[in-house]
Amino acid sequence: MSEEMKPCPQCGSPYGYFLSEELYACPECGHEWNPAEVIDEGKLVVKDSNGNLLQDGDSVIVIKNLPVKGASGPIKAGTKVKNIRLKEGDHNIDCKIDGFGAMALKSEFVRKA
Repeated sequence: MSEEMKPCPQCGSPYGYFLSEELYACPECGHEWNPAEVIDEGKLVVKDSNGNLLQDGDSVIVIKNLPVKGASGPIKAGTKVKNIRLKEGDHNIDCKIDGFGAMALKSEFVRKA
């Protein structure tokens, strides 16, 4: 275990300090992280509702009924979506759903299949 200071991956503060086990904390923004889990900077990081990392091409399952504007019904919970594409923004998953067409979903409403 190394107890030296590490820069915060969220705000960039150089004063990240050893907290416990393998956790570090930032005194400036309050962010806590495990340095072993920090992903390369500049790479888009998208996690599903369970905290699993998602990648382009993954398959996901919708975890709750999602209403769609202009559609006669919602996207049902349990719908499997194949070959997702990740993007920046609030709706960070681009995909095609059978019966609905091209859609943008929030990663918090899906889990990795």
